[in-house]
Amino acid sequence: MRKKGLLSMALLVILAWCGSCPVWAGLPTERIRETTDKILAIVTDPALKEPAKERQRRDLIRKTVLEMCDWEEMSRRSLGRHWAQRSEQEKKEFVHLYGQLLERTYIDKVEGYSGEEVSYVGERVDGDYAEVELRIVTKKNTEIPVVYKLRTKDQKWQAYDMVIEGVSLVNNYRTQFSDIIAKSSFEGLMKKLREKSAE
Repeated sequence: MRKKGLLSMALLVILAWCGSCPVWAGLPTERIRETTDKILAIVTDPALKEPAKERQRRDLIRKTVLEMCDWEEMSRRSLGRHWAQRSEQEKKEFVHLYGQLLERTYIDKVEGYSGEEVSYVGERVDGDYAEVELRIVTKKNTEIPVVYKLRTKDQKWQAYDMVIEGVSLVNNYRTQFSDIIAKSSFEGLMKKLREKSAE
């Protein structure tokens, strides 16, 4: 898939929430902070840094990520108008493969965490939906604006999109997926995702 930079930055931002002190105690912010604190504990645990512990470490990160993200909502929005045309089985496989793609990239990035800092700008809640706005400060002292979009599912706040410097992760993938479907077919897209999953 193209444009991996956006996803890489988004995943770095998720991890950068670890260890930072939010100004707000709103439930959406708290939900992400608690989840990413777990991830930081995993990637900084000396007992899990040994090569022999790689699979255990990655399994723990994967489990935590699964709790944080609403894969079905993210998948539905990323597939856009093509979602309604798919069978339940096709939707199920797409959610699985797309989730694997994001998980793999996420795990690769969070294992390289190097202590980036974050300042919180605000939190907006509208019923079952919320946005958390922040600024990530890189090692070069550059500020990057980020907005996390969440919704309540099973009485928990879960992330379904990230907007980095005004660019939505979901919209970015929707453009890529629509382009592949237009040039090939939905099965062509699925083939690419299966190939990525098998790598």
